[in-house]
Amino acid sequence: MTAYQRSAAKTIQPIPAGDRVAVALLGLAGEAGAVLTAYKKQLRDGPANPEFRARMREELGDVLWYLSTVAHHLDLDLDDVATANLSKISDRWRHTPADAIPFDNDLDASEQLPRHADFVFTLTRSPEDREVSVLTCNGEQVGDPITNASHIADGYCFHDIFHLSYAAVLGWSPVMRSLLKRKRRSNPRTDEAEDGGRAIAIEEGISALVFAYASRHHYLEGKNHIDNDVLDTIHGMVAHLEVGAHRAADWEKAILTGFAAWRTLRHYGGGTVRLDLTVQRLTVVERQPSAEQPPRRQRNQRG
Repeated sequence: MTAYQRSAAKTIQPIPAGDRVAVALLGLAGEAGAVLTAYKKQLRDGPANPEFRARMREELGDVLWYLSTVAHHLDLDLDDVATANLSKISDRWRHTPADAIPFDNDLDASEQLPRHADFVFTLTRSPEDREVSVLTCNGEQVGDPITNASHIADGYCFHDIFHLSYAAVLGWSPVMRSLLKRKRRSNPRTDEAEDGGRAIAIEEGISALVFAYASRHHYLEGKNHIDNDVLDTIHGMVAHLEVGAHRAADWEKAILTGFAAWRTLRHYGGGTVRLDLTVQRLTVVERQPSAEQPPRRQRNQRG
């Protein structure tokens, strides 16, 4: 690519006046249009257009020349541009392997996020007739009962499912570490910076941000991808945390996994959710929770 760019630069014609970059960009746009025109003729003529491949070869070459010229005028190296692009594409579309996900493999089990666990979401009504979700694990209540904290019953009371999804897919959830008493207190710096109040607030902020986004997109029903601007915002929020090492593709998977389970919980009014961190999976295994009284409230503040 570098050799091509050097050779192509020798053929750039001088421009008496005007913006060299603008001229190159206009040429790039024009040649891109020529590629579309060539393909349009192929769609129209089909086998009757035997020169299609040769024409496309020529037009794509012209596109490449103008692209190289733009890079040259901006003092950019096409090899560097290509390498940066591959890194970006890899971040967006390639998932981190499951065995590289957990951040606590070297710690005692008491400071690890659970690798396998069943969580039960039970929907009840408050004395004020508000929806209240109670989360339990192994018969023990996890955190406080949660309402929708809204004027509308939008199912946000089940939002702990998103924290479980982050734990399952990303191996990360300061919120769940706090609620399950799995904070990494053996390392005071990690306990403060990664598992402390600021990290918890960031995770809660991400959950609220994504929920607002999802509410404008049918709660991600039938949606296979998350918009890049949302993923970019999340990356900016967590860049200083350990989870900042994860790819956009990992966050997309975590979000979609969480909302698939959330939609089921909301539809059935609760259920049992199985977390399997070893395969990055979160599954609603029992859709209708048993009718029982909610466990006695045990306070465990998120902070």
